[in-house]
Amino acid sequence: MNKKIILYCVAFAAFFGPFTQTIYTPILPEIQHEFQTSGFIVNLTISIFTFILAMMQMVYGPLTDKIGRRKVLLPAILLYVAASAGAALSPNIWTLLVFRAVQAAGIAAGSVVATTVIGDLFEGKGLGRSMGTFQMLVALGPVVGPVVGGFVGGYTGYQGVFWVLTGTGLLMFFANLKLLPETKPAGESRKGFSFSDFTIVLKKRTGLAIVLLGFIQYYTFYNFLVFLPHLLAAFYGLSASEKGLVFLPMSLFLVAGSYVGGRLQERGNPKNFLIVTSSLNVLATVLFVFLSSVSLPVLITSISLFGLCLGLSLPVQTTLLARAFQHNRATAIGVYNFFRYLGMAAGPMIGSMFYKVGNRAEFLFASFLFAAAVFFAGRQFLKSAEKSMN
Repeated sequence: MNKKIILYCVAFAAFFGPFTQTIYTPILPEIQHEFQTSGFIVNLTISIFTFILAMMQMVYGPLTDKIGRRKVLLPAILLYVAASAGAALSPNIWTLLVFRAVQAAGIAAGSVVATTVIGDLFEGKGLGRSMGTFQMLVALGPVVGPVVGGFVGGYTGYQGVFWVLTGTGLLMFFANLKLLPETKPAGESRKGFSFSDFTIVLKKRTGLAIVLLGFIQYYTFYNFLVFLPHLLAAFYGLSASEKGLVFLPMSLFLVAGSYVGGRLQERGNPKNFLIVTSSLNVLATVLFVFLSSVSLPVLITSISLFGLCLGLSLPVQTTLLARAFQHNRATAIGVYNFFRYLGMAAGPMIGSMFYKVGNRAEFLFASFLFAAAVFFAGRQFLKSAEKSMN
C-alpha cells in the first residue's frame, strides 16, 4: 500500500468540493443575464451548494466512522457525477439550483473521508506534513476554480463548466475505485448517530477556537471569491477571463502557504503559529479595503497576502483536530467542516447586504468579525495552556 498515492487520491476527491463551489464565480454576471434573474438568486447557487455541503458533513462524519471510508466515498462520487450532468442540461435557474444541491450532497464526502484516511495512515511529523500536502491540494480548489471557470465559461458558457465537472468527476471515481483501500481500523465500530458526537469538538477550548477560526476565515475568503469579480469589473473593466487570471496569484500563494504551513508547525507551538497567521489574514483584509482601488497590482498584492496566510494556517487546524480526536476523527472533522462550510455559505448571503452599502463594506465587516474571532481563539488557547499547567 503506497501511502503517498492514497494521499493524493483522496485529496483529489476533497479538492472537488471547493472547486465545484467556485468554478463559475467569474461568470456569475453572465449567468444572471442568461437566466434573467436577480443577483440574490444567482448568489444562491453558490450558497445552497455550500449549505448542503455543510449539512452533509454531519451525516458523512459519523457514517464514515461507522461503516468505513471506501463504502462512503465511492457512491457519493457517483451521485456527484450524475448531478453535474444534470446541471449542464438545466433549462432554468431553479433546475440549476436543484442540481447544485445534489452535487453538494455527493461531493461533501470528499473532505471528511480524505482527512480521516490521512489520520488513519500517518502519525507524528508524517501526519502534519501529510495534512500540509493535503491542504495544499485542496487549497487549489476555491482559487483554481475561478481561473478555470473564467476560461471555460468565457468560451462555452455555464454548460461547458458543468460538463468539465462531469468528465473529471468520472476520472475521480475510477481513480479511487482502483487505488483506495479500506483504511478503517479492523475491529473498530461505532454506534449510530448521537447528538453528543456533534458537540464533542465544541466542548474543548481548542476545538471551539479552531472551529470558530475556520468559520470566519472562510466567511471572509468567500467574500473575496464572490464579490471580487464585481469590483474588478467596476474598477478596472476586466473581462471574465481576465478576472479569472487575477485569482491566480492568490491561488499560488495559498498553495505555497499550505505546503509550508504543514512543515513550519513542527518548529514551534502550533497554536501560537495559528494565531499569528490568522492575525495577518485580518491585516490583509484591511489592506484590501483601503488599497484595492489604488491600482490593480496593489489589489493583487493584498489578496495574495491573504491567500498566503490562509494557506499557512489550514494544516495546523486539521492536524490539531486529528490528534485531539483519534477515536472519532471523522466525526470531529465533519463538525469542523460543517462550520467552515457555513462560513462559506454565509459569506455571499450576508456580504450581499453590505455590498449594497458600497465602499467595500462587506470586506470591512468581515475584517471586524475576523479580528474578534482571532482574539477569542487566543484567549481559549491561553486558558487551555493554563489548565494544562495546573
